[in-house]
Parts: sequence; structure tokens; C-alpha cells
Amino acid sequence: MQSIVAIRNLTKRYKDVTALDGVNIEMQRGEFVSVIGRSGAGKSTLLRCVNRMVDASEGEIRLNEIDVRTLSGAGLRRLRSRIGMIFQHYNLVYRLTVIENVLHGRLGHKSTLSGVIGRYTREEKLLALKTITMLGLGDQAYKRCDELSGGQKQRVGIARALVQEPYMILCDEPIASLDPSSAKVIMDHLRWVCDNLGITILVNLHQVDVAIRYSDRIIGLNAGRVFYDGSPESLSHDTIHEIFGSEAGELIID
Repeated sequence: MQSIVAIRNLTKRYKDVTALDGVNIEMQRGEFVSVIGRSGAGKSTLLRCVNRMVDASEGEIRLNEIDVRTLSGAGLRRLRSRIGMIFQHYNLVYRLTVIENVLHGRLGHKSTLSGVIGRYTREEKLLALKTITMLGLGDQAYKRCDELSGGQKQRVGIARALVQEPYMILCDEPIASLDPSSAKVIMDHLRWVCDNLGITILVNLHQVDVAIRYSDRIIGLNAGRVFYDGSPESLSHDTIHEIFGSEAGELIID
């Protein structure tokens, strides 16, 4: 498989707090990797460093052999146009319809003027409708997003990411705000996207059982350091305790 992500000695400091401490990760194209850890372990910071929502303090991040930390302006915009992002709280414009929100995923591929005035091609509109329908929201395409359930809103977020035609999708706690049934739907869709579209998935999760069920690989962070990087099958109870500390008891899966 082709390597798509190479992170070496990644460190991020916020004044006196070290959020990431010498992180090393490699990912292959079409791989599904979950990052687990307690709150404050550095999971969200890791994702935000990958797509330069925040700037790393030290280290190297390469995506498709491109040195992310050297990019600015148009180069950074091009990078972000090919990396989808899914958020815990959806990050939608609730007064707009489902299809209008999904089409926002095309903004990185358009000129500033076309984006401002909302000028989308027929092909882009058809792509948005096809993606919405694929995610089971075809009958909701022209409904305002503030009328949707949490699980439906997150599917809109997935559709918005997919119309970017990305090679990678970053998911920051995508099921943390959902009930178990809706969470399963979202994870099933993400696994399908990875398996059938060949899109690399990097997802932050607090739920160990979900990470074990869906991932090709699991990375465990504790205090900004990688404590585990391996298969779900090899993740032991002792390692879960090492990653989560006092929280581990309620997370252990027998």
C-alpha cells in the first residue's frame, strides 16, 4: 500500500502545556485508523495539526509527500480542499438546506467570487445529490439542517466531506454527541467510505469498543505521547489502563 501520511517527532506546545510530545505516525492509503485516549490526551490537536488548523511547534507532517508545515496561501488552500473534516458538533449552517451545506464542500475547488455568490455547476449539484442519497438523506435534501436529528446532521457532515473528493477524511469525535443507534450508522458509513472509495480515515474516539470494532489500526495517546500503535486484536486490558488511567475501568471490553 502507498504511504499517505508521515508524521515525525510532532510536538505542539500551548505556552506551558505540551499537547503533543514527539508523535510519530505513518498511515497507508485506504487505511482506517482510530486515535483513542482520555480528554486532553492530544487527539484533537493531532488532527488539527495535520490539516494546519493549528501550527505544530516542532516536527514534520507529510501528506502525499507534501511537507504540510511549509505551505501557505494557495498551497494550503489546495491541501485542505482534498482533506475532509467531520466535527463532533457538525459545524453546519443550520438556516441552510442539506444540499446547500453539502455544496459548501466544493468551496475549496472554486474561485473566491464563485464561492461568495454560491455559483455551483450542474455537475457539482448532481454530485451533491448523489452523495446525499447514498447516505440515506435523499428525501431530506431540501430541508433546513435545523430540522434534522443529530445523526442526520452528521451524515450531512460526511456528505460535505465527500463532495470535496478527498483522499483523506479527519473525524474529530464524530459520534460523541450521538445515541448508540445513530453512532453505529455513522461508523458504518465511515467504514464503507474507507473500504469502497479507498479514502483514508483518521478518527478520534473515546469509545474503545467502537475503535476495536471498526479500525484497521488503533493509536493510543496519553498526555500527548503515543502509548500504543497496533492492531485492535492486540490491544490489551493493561494497555487500555495505560492509555486511559483511572477512566479505564468503565471502558474495558470483556
